[in-house]
Amino acid sequence: MKRGFYIIMAAQFFSSLADNALLIAAIALLAQLKSPEWMTPLLKLCFVLSYVLLAAFVGAFADALPKGRVMLVTNLIKVAGCALMFFSVHPLIAYAVVGFGAAAYSPAKYGILTELLPPEKLVAANGWIEGLTVSSIILGTVLGGALVNPAIAATLLRFDFPLLDFGVDTPIEAALCVIVGGYVLAAAFNLKIPDTGAHYDHQERNPIKLFRDFAHCTVILWNDKLGQISLAVTTLFWGAGATLQFIVLKWAEKSLHMPLDKAAILQGIVAVGVALGAIGAARFIPLKKSLSVMPMGIAMGMVVIMMTLVHSVWIAYPLLVLIGILSGFFVVPMNALLQHRGHVLMSAGHSIAVQNFNENLSILTMLSLYALMISLNLDLNAVIVLFGLFVAGTMYLVMRKHAANQHEYDSVALIGEHKH
Repeated sequence: MKRGFYIIMAAQFFSSLADNALLIAAIALLAQLKSPEWMTPLLKLCFVLSYVLLAAFVGAFADALPKGRVMLVTNLIKVAGCALMFFSVHPLIAYAVVGFGAAAYSPAKYGILTELLPPEKLVAANGWIEGLTVSSIILGTVLGGALVNPAIAATLLRFDFPLLDFGVDTPIEAALCVIVGGYVLAAAFNLKIPDTGAHYDHQERNPIKLFRDFAHCTVILWNDKLGQISLAVTTLFWGAGATLQFIVLKWAEKSLHMPLDKAAILQGIVAVGVALGAIGAARFIPLKKSLSVMPMGIAMGMVVIMMTLVHSVWIAYPLLVLIGILSGFFVVPMNALLQHRGHVLMSAGHSIAVQNFNENLSILTMLSLYALMISLNLDLNAVIVLFGLFVAGTMYLVMRKHAANQHEYDSVALIGEHKH
């Protein structure tokens, strides 16, 4: 791998680390404000709203400037969102601003991979970047949990700077200061990202034309026989993953009787599994075999249902690792295939924007349904069973659709097809 790839990975790691630590801090802040339980999943919903609303515009933005500069600007937007929380703006609004930065960051982060690396290295690169992103989720959620832990918060508040008073008086404010440090570190790496030399045609600035262009790219990707399958799988995965994050927190509280700082560690345990699955997929699944991993999605849905039978932490750990492994193993090859098809059919930034739109629309939909079920006081075990059946059933339907597609086209031939 080129040196620039490792700088991109470092920037991605620290930015994602801060995002995930901030989510736990925001959940703690909602609890401190005595907000209703259904508001907790709305945090993530506000975060991903920008991905959906800005999808038509961020692809063009990512392709208009060198990707490293785009990543720097968007990281600074995240810092601004974090600062809003510090100045007592409601967590939902502040986290929405961080989501605004993340939405513009994403097409640049993934788009630069297709500019920097040849197609045969994309699965391995995705394995690395997903593994690293997942590591940052693990450490970010654990860091967030640690920062809201009363003992650690008290230690942070004891730090004093001579002649300076930063107005840091509460545990949440101390946590936010540490989290901003993560974003600043990511920005420092952004400055070192090389210009890949990839330049696209002059980018459209008219909002109506941008929207029409985005709609055209969406239709192209959904009509492509391989694009539609990989897009369907990654869309399901991200919607399910975001919802599972909150299900695990609630399950830890209800079934395992854990406080938030300990429950955050369980989110990390799932992420360990995803990292292992991602590394395994990068090692053993070449791009041409990427569609062979789909049965793992059905298995993941069925294993999730087993959470309803578990009341011991020691059984919870291996079960959550297994859920993570199955997730990582089936999503990484599909992500690489989707990136390759997008790069073949259109520009990198535009294809990632289409991917983000669909995946985050899925997150919005599934989190809204989860928030609704929580507000209706539906039994948590019933929620888990419905969730597991939905994931397994949807994956089965996607596999059926792919089997039907194969009667028309040979998938391996399609992977080698280039845009005209």
